[in-house]
Amino acid sequence: MSIQENVLKIKENIGKVIIGKDDVIELVLNSLINKGHILLESVPGTGKTMLAKSFAKSISGNFKRIQFTPDVLPSDITGIQFFNPKEQEFQLRPGPVMTNILLADEINRATPRTQSSLLEVMEERQVTIDGETLKLPSPFIVIATQNPIESQQGTFPLPEAQMDRFFVQIDLGYPSFEEERQIMRTYRQSNPIEDILEVLTKEEIQSMQAEVGQVRLADEVEDYLVRIVHATRKHADIEVGVSPRGTLALMKAAQGKAYLEGRLFVTPEDIKFMAPYVISHRLVLTMEGSLKKTNRQIVQELLSTVSVPVEAGAVK
Repeated sequence: MSIQENVLKIKENIGKVIIGKDDVIELVLNSLINKGHILLESVPGTGKTMLAKSFAKSISGNFKRIQFTPDVLPSDITGIQFFNPKEQEFQLRPGPVMTNILLADEINRATPRTQSSLLEVMEERQVTIDGETLKLPSPFIVIATQNPIESQQGTFPLPEAQMDRFFVQIDLGYPSFEEERQIMRTYRQSNPIEDILEVLTKEEIQSMQAEVGQVRLADEVEDYLVRIVHATRKHADIEVGVSPRGTLALMKAAQGKAYLEGRLFVTPEDIKFMAPYVISHRLVLTMEGSLKKTNRQIVQELLSTVSVPVEAGAVK
C-alpha cells in the first residue's frame, strides 16, 4: 500500500472524530513518523484528548493520560519501587510513561521539578527509576497541552530545554461555522471514537520511521534551511535563536512532509511550510521584541527575508 493511501486512511479514520482538522492530523502523523513530540496550545474543549486517543486507536497503540497539577510528583509519571509485604521485597511499578502515546494534559501546571522528569523520557526514550533504566515502547510520543488563556495564574512556564524537545507546536484553534455544525451532527447520538479502527500497525509505523530518513535534500535546499536557522541567531528581537536540535527537527519535518506527499526529495516550500510549527516555540525573544511581535510573526518575517533557491528540490 502506498504512503498516500496510508495517509488518506489515517485522515479518514481520525476525521470521524476530529472534524475539519486534516492539516493538524498530517502534522501529528509527521511527528509520529519522525519520533517527535507535540505541544498543543489550545483552549479547553477543542479536542486535544480526542485527537491523542484517536491516533492511539488508529495504530492499535496504548494511550495514557496524565492530568498535570502542582501536586503531581515525578514518581507519578516515571514510576516507583514499592515494598511488597507479601513477597518481602521491593518491586518495580512503571508509571504511565510506559505507553505509545502519552497525553501530558496542561503540562505547564506541574512544577519545574515534575516537568523535568519528562526530559529523559522525551530525549532518550527511556526512564530511570531508582537506578534501574527501562526502555520505552516503540513507537512513543508525548502530546502535551497548554492552555494559552491561563498563562499566568497557577502555572509554571516550560523552560527552554523542555520547549526545545518538542518537535512541533500546534494551535488547534476553533472550528469554522460549518465544522461546528458538523461536530454537533456527528456527536448527536453517540461518540464516534467507538468507530475508530486500527488502520496502521505499529510495525507499519516503525517501517515509515525508517523510510522517512531516506528522503533527500539537495545542497541548495540544505543551505536554505541553514540560512533560516542562522537568521534566528542574528535577529535583533531574538535573544536565543534555534539550536542545532531545532535545525535537525526542521530538516526531519521537511523530510516528513515530502514523504507523506509521496516525494523522495525536499523542496524549499516544505521547509517554509514547516518552519513556523518547528522553530517558533524554540525562540526566546528580547524584552523589546516580545512587546512588538509574537514568535510566529517573527518567523514569518524571517521567511520573507531569506532568499529562496530557484529550481531547487530533486537531486540525482
